[in-house]
Amino acid sequence: MNRLQFETSPYLLQHAHNPVDWYAWKPEAFERAKKEDKPILVSIGYSTCHWCHVMERESFENSDVAAIMNENFINIKVDREERPDVDHIYMEACVIMTGSGGWPLNCFLTPDGRPFLAGTYYPPIAAFNRPSWPQLLHHVTDVYRNRRKDVEEQASRLIGNIEQTNSYFLAKNEAELSGINPFNPVVLHNVFQTLKKNFDLQDGGFGGAPKFPGSMALQFLLDYHHFTGETAALEHTVFSLDRMIRGGIYDQLGGGFARYATDRAWLVPHFEKMLYDNALLVGLLSDTYKVTQQPIFRRAIEETLAWVEREMTSPDGGFYSALDADSEGEEGKFYVWSAEEIAAACPSAEDAALFSSYYGVEPLGNWEGHNILWCPLPLEAFAVEVGQSPEVLEARFAPIRTQLMSVRDERIRPGLDDKILLSWNALMASAYAKAYTALGNETYKVAALRNVDFLLEKFKMDEIGGLYHTYKKVKDQDQAQYAAFLDDYAYFIAALLDVYEISLETRYLRQAADLTEYTLAHFLDGTRNLFYFTSKDQQDVVLRKIELYDNALPSGNSSMVQNLQRLGLLWGKMQYIELAAAMLKEMLTGLERYPSSFARWANALIYMVYPMHEVAIVGPAAAELSRELQKNYIPNKVLMGALEANDTFPLLAGRQTQGSTQIFVCQNYTCQLPVSTSAEALALLT
Repeated sequence: MNRLQFETSPYLLQHAHNPVDWYAWKPEAFERAKKEDKPILVSIGYSTCHWCHVMERESFENSDVAAIMNENFINIKVDREERPDVDHIYMEACVIMTGSGGWPLNCFLTPDGRPFLAGTYYPPIAAFNRPSWPQLLHHVTDVYRNRRKDVEEQASRLIGNIEQTNSYFLAKNEAELSGINPFNPVVLHNVFQTLKKNFDLQDGGFGGAPKFPGSMALQFLLDYHHFTGETAALEHTVFSLDRMIRGGIYDQLGGGFARYATDRAWLVPHFEKMLYDNALLVGLLSDTYKVTQQPIFRRAIEETLAWVEREMTSPDGGFYSALDADSEGEEGKFYVWSAEEIAAACPSAEDAALFSSYYGVEPLGNWEGHNILWCPLPLEAFAVEVGQSPEVLEARFAPIRTQLMSVRDERIRPGLDDKILLSWNALMASAYAKAYTALGNETYKVAALRNVDFLLEKFKMDEIGGLYHTYKKVKDQDQAQYAAFLDDYAYFIAALLDVYEISLETRYLRQAADLTEYTLAHFLDGTRNLFYFTSKDQQDVVLRKIELYDNALPSGNSSMVQNLQRLGLLWGKMQYIELAAAMLKEMLTGLERYPSSFARWANALIYMVYPMHEVAIVGPAAAELSRELQKNYIPNKVLMGALEANDTFPLLAGRQTQGSTQIFVCQNYTCQLPVSTSAEALALLT
């Protein structure tokens, strides 16, 4: 076994038996590279990555290939989820060099960490217009030894290009240059129209295959509809979510969404399930349910969170990272069915025919000889087609689904990535909090608070506010490592604010404020009004990057904009609100041109155009009225509740109610007359 046997990452542990002399991303690897003057090969992947598994089987488990790697390189294995900072830098290098990226990511570095060549998957023999992995290794070895000047020049150019990648998106906004207020409805209209051009009106979502959920762009559409009444925005959000829930991307038996669909119609997923996708989708579904009250959204929330509780929650309340797409070496094997297996689980031939028809089951399979369960028609439409009521059909289908789950539970399960990441856990804590406000299920509130308390306890790094990024319990010992990144702080601050609003426990509000001050002190680039991804104290990467994109995960910067908007009102700190505005001004050109890549930025922009309300509920019924009010979709509000006035917090200061409970609705610290019911408050807010 190599050094990776001492790591906690499931992905690194998968490679602990390789004959490759792997290092983790630790100082000893770089010290040896400098001492022996060898190039570094950094290979980046993650535990649920299908092609990462393929390249390991083909090349990294091959002793002859490993001998080439060990003789000529210092080899480092990186879990991209443990070290997103490392992944960001070298993925950027790969995109610059090749025009695209992906995993596994294989990058060759100088001993000081500068990249000079990068690519993704390489086959064991030349194919797909790619050299074989051994051919590439020999080529890089020759270039490094005999053309060292070229290597150094290439590395310097690449680092320079990486440092400049954000410049295009940070151009000054035309409205600002002309002296016009850049935060105006026209900018939002332009964002909407750009997104609208990419609507898939046939199958929902955006664009063609492969198709990702696009939850942040859909969240923008939902909010845009709320403020403008634009029906197309709401209709596309509802349509897209409905198609996803009925698609194969959604686990029709066990709940939860796969990472993306490989086809346009959402039938064929890439079967891995990621915690963060499901967190973002549960939050969006909760908000959409508040607006529409459609039962399909309630069901998806309940089933997805049941999956999280059943399969993704540790005994102490943390959330695991992901489930693999593969089991027994085959992608999707755990999830697919033959027509005969479906029939065997049904009580009668008639039930089998109905169930198979509704769930798109075909005699020869609907995907590679197997069946992925999906719902080509909504239940109501299918009921009309077969002449039965939806209620009767659901009563017939429910026990069949239960039986199929029992059969599936006997199969060999996909691998579980059981590391616990601060950032992804915070997203799921927020999702649970949103689900609680939408559905009122007390277990969701308990799960959100339990998780946040777990994170506060297990991820604490020092007494001044520093946190760790990843945690795992190994042989009953807590092991947390790697200093937290911007995303960790940004998502966790948001989660603390979300759990405050459902609990009204001010300790969460204080923690959010403390972590915000820490983030400002350790991550902010004051010259550009943006946050670095890594802390100023971190020294083990070749450069500090500012990450702007809202991709599969929201940008830490756009998330901090929303945090600053909320905290500025809750704590009465105008400097927070001013910083949020300055950050948005930096990004206006980019988000207006490319809103699908900057969707959370666009969402934050909404609250500059339509400023937030401040809601204070004071009196003995504060918790009850807070709960009633939050059943409604009110995206532009911050809320505080307390039994009595509290001069520590601006929204609660001087709110004397003489034993009754009153709701104060304010904007820009100008308040309307207090009211005593949630209905009256809702009328003022809408």
